[in-house]
Parts: sequence; C-alpha cells; structure tokens
Amino acid sequence: MTDTRPVRDGGTLTVALASDPDKLDPSLAQTLVGRTVFSSMCEKLYDIDEHGAVVPQLAAALPKTSKDGLTVTVQLRDGLKFSDGTSLDARSVVTSLLRHRDLPGSARATELAPLKSVAATGPYTVELKLRQPYTPLIGVLADRSGMVMSPTALKKYGKNFTNHPSCVGPFTFVERVGGDRIVLKKDPDYYDADKVHLDRLIYKPIPDGSVRLANLRSGDIQVGDQMTPVDVRSALTESKLQLFNSPSLGYQGIGLNVGNVKGTGEKPGKIDSPLARDVRVREAFELSIDRDVLNKVVFQGMYEPACGPVSPESAIAPGVPAAQCPKRDVAKARRLLKEAGVKTPVRIEFKVSTTPESSRVGQVVQAMAKEAGFDIELRPMEYATLLDETDAGHYDAFTSGWSGRLDPDGNIASFLKTQGAMNAYGLSDPKIDQLIAQGRAEADPVQRTKIYGELSQSVRDAHTLIYLYRQKNYIVATKSVSGIRVYGDGLVRVKTAGYTR
Repeated sequence: MTDTRPVRDGGTLTVALASDPDKLDPSLAQTLVGRTVFSSMCEKLYDIDEHGAVVPQLAAALPKTSKDGLTVTVQLRDGLKFSDGTSLDARSVVTSLLRHRDLPGSARATELAPLKSVAATGPYTVELKLRQPYTPLIGVLADRSGMVMSPTALKKYGKNFTNHPSCVGPFTFVERVGGDRIVLKKDPDYYDADKVHLDRLIYKPIPDGSVRLANLRSGDIQVGDQMTPVDVRSALTESKLQLFNSPSLGYQGIGLNVGNVKGTGEKPGKIDSPLARDVRVREAFELSIDRDVLNKVVFQGMYEPACGPVSPESAIAPGVPAAQCPKRDVAKARRLLKEAGVKTPVRIEFKVSTTPESSRVGQVVQAMAKEAGFDIELRPMEYATLLDETDAGHYDAFTSGWSGRLDPDGNIASFLKTQGAMNAYGLSDPKIDQLIAQGRAEADPVQRTKIYGELSQSVRDAHTLIYLYRQKNYIVATKSVSGIRVYGDGLVRVKTAGYTR
C-alpha cells in the first residue's frame, strides 16, 4: 500500500517499533525491526516493488546470468556515495559480499554459501562465480545480503560497525540509545535526495501495542509498526489515524531444540530431553495445539493459521499444494507419548518475548498442552536477549518467527539446513538438506514447486519448527503523514514520507 498525498519538506518522523532491533550490521542482523531501520539507511543491490517484483536499487539493471547458471554479472549505478563520503564502486560491493559470506557469525553465510568467488571486472561491474546454479540469488541480493557497506567504515570499525553503520540510503545514522531510540538524519549526498522530505527520523522500541496506539493518539509518534489486531480494530474508529496492511511472506511458530549444543551454525550434538530424543514427543506437542482457537483467542481471527514455510504470497506458492494443518488431537498426543515411553507430564521451558501478544500465545499453548500431558513453564524475556539465548542453544522451546522472503529458499535454508546460519534448532536431516540443494539449483518453475512441496512435507514431518500462523502486516499512522509505503515484506518504507501540505 502507498499513500501518495503531497507532502512538504522538513520535520521529524517518529516510528514506534515492536521491539528493539538487534545489531545494526547487515551481516549479523536477524530481526524484522532491524530490517525496517535498514530500509532507511542501507540500500541493497535490488529491492522489491509493491507487486512483489524484484527491481534494481543500487544496481543499474537486473543481473545477467550465463547459460550454465554459474556466472552472474551485476552492473552498478555510478556516482553513488556512502554516508561517510566514500564512493560506491565494484570493489566496495566485493568487500561487502565477501564479508556477508565469510564473517564469523554472519547470518548471511548460508544465503551466500553458493558464491564461489566475486570480483570487480570494471569500475562498476561485479562478476559473481557460483559453485552451482543458484536460482534464489536475486532474491537474496534484494535483502540484507545485497546491502553494501562503506569499506572505509568497515576497515575503521570492524565488528563495531554496528555502532557506526555507513551505507547508501536516504538517511544516515546519528545515534543509538539502547532500548530507547535510534536517530537518523537526511543524507544530503544521497543520489535521490530530492525525493526525501524529512529532516530526521527516530525509531523508538515500544513493545506494548496498546502503548504504541496511545502514543499515536497523543501525537508523540506518527507511525506504529506491527500493530496487533486488537489495536488495529481500535484504530479503525479513530478519524485521525490511517491503516496500512499487506499479507505476510513469513510465519510465526514454535522452535524446538533438537541438537543445538554449541550455538547457531555449529555442528549439532545430542540433547538429553524428550523433545530432542523422540520425534513422537514433538508430534504430540504439535497435536496438542489448536491453530484456529489460537488465532481467535489471541488475534481475534485476523491472522491466518499456518503449518508450513511457504507463504501463499510466495513466488511459487500457486504451484505448491496447500498444506492441511493437523487438527488438535489430544487422544493421539497422549498415545504418542505413551508409545515414546516418556514420563508425563513432559516438562518444557518455553521462552517467549515480553510483548503482550507473545505472552498470550504462550499462555494459550501452555493450557492446551497441559491437557495432552505437557507441563510448560513460560519464561518471558526481552526479544534481543531471547535471540541470544536461543542462538546459543539455551532453551527447550521458543517463539520462533520470520518476516519472510519471496523465494521459498529464503524461508527454509538458513533455518533448517544442517549448520544453517540461523538454524537455532540444531536440526540435521539429510533428506531436507538434499531437497534444499535441489530447490536452489533448479530453474524450472514446475520442478521447483514439486521440490518445495516435498520439502515442506519433510519439514513438517520433523516437527522441529512448528508453524502456527501467518501475521498480516498492520501499520497505523497519523493522517498528517503521507508518502509511506508498505509491501509484502512487512517493511515500513519512509523514504518519500513527510507531513501533508
């Protein structure tokens, strides 16, 4: 959705986020709220438009791929500058791509694993050599793996780049006060500066949706991101507020630890817990949950129950058979626990974020699972801490979600491939690995849909990432603001935003 009313130049826009972003480093970051901040200061080689199509951003045109699929050539715009004044050229792109691929702890490593080498073959020409054909590549370069960082800042700050981020974007970083605000200002050297109207941009983490709504009503903030269904219904009655929404490419669910003993991306090990030892226990846990009831009780029926990684909005979704989510079956769940020979109730520590919505999800799951023979202890914690804990493998179960990508590989490989960069579950399944490799290398859309249909089923059979629902992207803004853009990736784009004339 796009608001196209004319706007005036100047002013400060305050955007409330549902949580505090993690690292402001495109190589290391994992959160949707962080991607929203990046959208204002770190552009990518490619982007997606309102129709979900990939379009050039820092690149001058869509990439050219050789007949064998092993060489991809990217032509860059010339005359672009990073926020620190460094010029963007092919060598700076090479530096960023290799950092995304090779930096220890990089969340982009799995996405760029097929990248064999990258070289500057001209001042503004980059040539990527692949280990095998890699169909998802353009989608990968339309997200954080395609963000290009100033080589000057990278050399000066290293891993501390997160506190001094410098990219090409409409706004440039000013300061961050942890838990309170991230401040950006208009970059006068930005190539499209004449389309940027605001002087400053402030992102404020406000986890409670009702507090975000109250701040919208008072005028303390002008945009509320990831608004909950309860607050959306309330906002619809406000004459001074406007609603933006779009379907989601992602999912929300529950992640179970089946082998994360050394940390995300490390070699899986053995965990001595009923959930990790026996898939029947995990299936029983899933069967204890009623997705429809969860959606109605927690989200007033405004989200969509889900049980797989491929969103209906995905680029190949029309060809993938719709999954039939398993219905709640307490009797079968109890039978599976008995067959597994585990002592009941099975105790599970369930880590959830401190937002009211996550707390309600935890409480509903806790009550449902109790009837099937599970004793769930809820452990609420701040979202960034939750990520740290689960990445390290310090958990039994946690609320696991992803904002989603157009290509289904972006919803699967990094999370479920053995030693994937964001595989916090410690899952290692040879069949899943094989299907991921096949899906990445296959260019024929018909064959890809078959592969991802089979892959989705294999993922469901593992019962390690239990998909529960798909959010809709709800953003509420005051009517005094125009020029906001909200697409299927869930990002709040404010490059052209400003106050109405």
